[in-house]
Amino acid sequence: MNKSIVRNATHAGSWYLGDGPKLDRQLTEFLANVPAASFEHGPLPVPDARIIVAPHAGYSYSGPTAAWAYKSWDVSKIERVFLLGPSHHMYLATCALSQCSEYETPLGNIPIDVETIGELLDTGKFQRMSRTVDENEHSLEMHLPYIYKILSESPGGVRPLVPIMVGALNPASEVEYGKILAQYLKDPANGFVISSDFCHWGSRFGYTAYVEDSNCTQVQTLGSRSRVKPEIPIYRSIEMLDYKGMDVSNGGNHDEWTQYLAHTNNTICGRHPLGVLIAGVEYARSKGVELTMDQRKPADRSGPAEVVAEQHLTGEEALKYQFGKLYWVQYKQSSRIKNVGESSVSYASGFAKA
Repeated sequence: MNKSIVRNATHAGSWYLGDGPKLDRQLTEFLANVPAASFEHGPLPVPDARIIVAPHAGYSYSGPTAAWAYKSWDVSKIERVFLLGPSHHMYLATCALSQCSEYETPLGNIPIDVETIGELLDTGKFQRMSRTVDENEHSLEMHLPYIYKILSESPGGVRPLVPIMVGALNPASEVEYGKILAQYLKDPANGFVISSDFCHWGSRFGYTAYVEDSNCTQVQTLGSRSRVKPEIPIYRSIEMLDYKGMDVSNGGNHDEWTQYLAHTNNTICGRHPLGVLIAGVEYARSKGVELTMDQRKPADRSGPAEVVAEQHLTGEEALKYQFGKLYWVQYKQSSRIKNVGESSVSYASGFAKA
């Protein structure tokens, strides 16, 4: 690998602030606005929460939501960060790795873990992406300032990054990559950031699904003349679609995740990175990995700005959290739409203890 290749921060100055000090102040404000009182999992960062899921839209849209994941992120033990994001601009049927040695951010550069990338390439399942493809993709870049800030302000300083662009994988491929990454998921020296927005709703996204119950029992497609129930406006239907996906994702069952997506066709752009994570967690659990925590009981309520994924643990079961179980702590929509001609994108943040 050419040691001199630096991936430029191509979206700085447009998708987020390009001035380092101003960007740092903005991120500080986003993080400061996350109220610790909303968490039921103890102090922030959440102990052992080394896996997070956060959105990747422009910071004016999703930056405050992403802060909830990054405020939860426990980097105290990690030595490297795996960053998984979807491919928006290049069709990719596999997963691709960067050729660069550093990723630029307005706050400072992040080194790439070339040794771990070499290990992944040795599996024969990954391909290289060109620098142009790397720089065109925003799903990875939008996390870099947050990653740099959290790491640089921690005792270990900035640690190396393993960026992975995840293609349009079929379910079997998601399981295959999940198994490859499971050994890294199990290692407490590794942090994971999964990049995903949630529902993209509207005719411009080719998705106008509508449901009337939280189980998403029947999924309709709205047309220009469709009528919806007054008590279930479109934004509420989108919320139920997303909440159902969150509920399924936190179970760590890849088949259920695949079935949910096939049933709803929810336009979760990070469905494949999430699928790889879920498959990896499921595989790790099958090998006997489980994490014992203290006696704090999980939250029993759901909704925006709370732990969305409900718990169903009782008695002694409540003393133990499964490895990699996702807890969703924030959810927002870009618009609370009521009319078919409008559009919206959803953003969610969560974490998993591992």
